[in-house]
Amino acid sequence: MTSIRKRKFGPNKDREAWVVDYVDQSGNRRLKTFTNKTAAKDWSVTAQHEIKQGIHTAASVSRTVSEAWELWIADCEANKLERSTVKQRREHLRLHIAPFLGNEKLSSLTMPRIVDYVDALRTAGRSLAMRRKVVTNLKTVLTFAQSRGMVAQNVARGVKVRSDARNTETGPIRAGRDFPDRSELRTLIEAVTGRWRPLIITAVFTGMRASELRGLNWASVDLESGTIHVRQRADAWGTIGKPKSRAGNRDIPLTPIVVNTLKEWKESCPKGELDIVFPNGSGNVESHTNIINRLWDPIQIKHGMTIETDKRDADGDLIVVAKYGFHSLRHAAASLFIAHMGWTPKRVCAVMGHSSIRMTFDLYGHLFEDREDDQAGLQKLESAIVAA
Repeated sequence: MTSIRKRKFGPNKDREAWVVDYVDQSGNRRLKTFTNKTAAKDWSVTAQHEIKQGIHTAASVSRTVSEAWELWIADCEANKLERSTVKQRREHLRLHIAPFLGNEKLSSLTMPRIVDYVDALRTAGRSLAMRRKVVTNLKTVLTFAQSRGMVAQNVARGVKVRSDARNTETGPIRAGRDFPDRSELRTLIEAVTGRWRPLIITAVFTGMRASELRGLNWASVDLESGTIHVRQRADAWGTIGKPKSRAGNRDIPLTPIVVNTLKEWKESCPKGELDIVFPNGSGNVESHTNIINRLWDPIQIKHGMTIETDKRDADGDLIVVAKYGFHSLRHAAASLFIAHMGWTPKRVCAVMGHSSIRMTFDLYGHLFEDREDDQAGLQKLESAIVAA
């Protein structure tokens, strides 16, 4: 049963509001206050529809999005998720949820509101990849909240983050722009020396993630069969753990240069309890920061693989920075697999450790194109038309 009534309040009873008095699907009496009668009537119609469907959540008992997110993070910590994963989810809350959506009640969320939120993220300069990550986490939070009775439905479930067709960030990745081309890879391999050489060569020819390279142990390297078994990784704090997904557990075939380099390196590799393949000088897990600051960025800058920034140094010269991120070697490896191994997308997906073949196609689909066959086919098509 639902009623809408006017309520007078204030010291002189000179202020008024409209109250919707109703019973929810659980039989609990609820009140909802509005500034005018029209708003109260409109809301009442929607509420009654939700109650009939069993998906209504009263605002008085609803959590805010930020509160639900914090509870989700606490649950992640209780389930001992990786420290880096928890940290990332906290950053998403602080940077991308709280400023836009954090104070809103879960019960007030609608699909159009989530779509507006995604638009706001784009307007604020969040990249396509970041928007997709945040919305994926938001869907997970709402599912978490729904399972604990904090909200009756997940209004974000059907929301898709579509790319802007005019946005260049969605363009296919290209050699020489997004990852080193063959001449640049050759320069890097020839220039790198010492303990860094086996790391770079392995990265170039296996496509392993930085965390997987840092956590690789000798027990997972079969030099006789020429195979690396990826079974663990090192997080940002040097803690060894399992790969982040089931697809991360995989076997990677090795080229002769990788096998020979690792055989030579094994003799002088610093020893430690973890038996790490690419350790620091003490035999422990090498930090990602050291790899970037001591090896990756300096070697690129030394050999001219740089881009200019809009900042200037003390002499007024434009500051240059390294052209590629370390992750670009993973893209380079995938391009080599496709161009020279003749592997199918499914095989590339398995060796790269992608969670789905869709990810493989999204990143590298254009590299599977056979442009010579395309040109031959187009010539035949042209000849057929001209001859006719």
